[in-house]
Amino acid sequence: MRWVGLALLAAAALILAVVVGPVALPLRDVLAALGGEGDGTVGAIVRELRVPRALLAFVVGGSLAVTGAALQALVRNALADPYLLGLSGGAGLGAVAAIALGLGGAWAVPAAAFAGALVAVALVYRLALVAGGVLEPRVLILAGVVVGAFAAAIMGALMAVSPAPQLRSALLWLLGGFQAASWRTVLVFVAYAVIPLAVVGVSHRSLDLLTLGEEPAQFLGADVGAVKRRVYVAASLLTAAAVAVSGIIGFVGLVVPHAIRMVWGHLHAAVLPAAFLLGGTLLVLADALARTVVAPVELPVGVVTAILGVPVFALLLRRWTS
Repeated sequence: MRWVGLALLAAAALILAVVVGPVALPLRDVLAALGGEGDGTVGAIVRELRVPRALLAFVVGGSLAVTGAALQALVRNALADPYLLGLSGGAGLGAVAAIALGLGGAWAVPAAAFAGALVAVALVYRLALVAGGVLEPRVLILAGVVVGAFAAAIMGALMAVSPAPQLRSALLWLLGGFQAASWRTVLVFVAYAVIPLAVVGVSHRSLDLLTLGEEPAQFLGADVGAVKRRVYVAASLLTAAAVAVSGIIGFVGLVVPHAIRMVWGHLHAAVLPAAFLLGGTLLVLADALARTVVAPVELPVGVVTAILGVPVFALLLRRWTS
């Protein structure tokens, strides 16, 4: 019943995201448009704008939640999330550099953000290996903090010398959103995310063992070094892709895994798919709220997730520690 309820909640969120917006559409008109019937304007709004945007928000939210769950097991830190390891700083620096340089094209900023995230991943990985010889969790976190802080400093310098239009564009991108969503964006992201999601998914038993500690996991048959490298690379690539298409959206990868573990337990065979469904649902609803709460002005989705995520995480933390 829990799975059915979660699936129904996800379906309801997707339908709601298509119905609501700056211009609300009756449900019957939305259903007609999805069936290829009805008014041409309504059909274009539904099929070319709202449906791809809702689907992109869903797969990005689900990917961030899965990544958060995997990283929390990998570094054995309940506060870990997809941006802990310097990824957001690297992606933000790449995007801000592209905007400051006035690079045009629909894919220039996402491509630069993805490249920046990959550079940050490589730096964090290298620093962790140099410092500890292995991907030791505490060293990995410290390396991520250092790389993120360095990227943030360079990003601040670029924004300080940028003209006003570029500065506003950079700020809006850093706060996250799905204004550029299209069918092409959805297909590219899904095609890219399939392999990293599969890698994390098939590692569910190893993640269960890692939560016990490295020595017990090794004793129980897990190749700890290989698992850590595989999951770290997959989670990093997945986060880089998500940041490239949506900007920086926090709290989804932090809050959702905790909420799922309170209901589904700690076995990752259930935690990972449940986190994907709940993370996607949460981000779809956050995007719908961002488009409607002060319409016709659209709030950045990252602002909405932060406003909702802070009190929710405080409640979860209180219940977790009580």
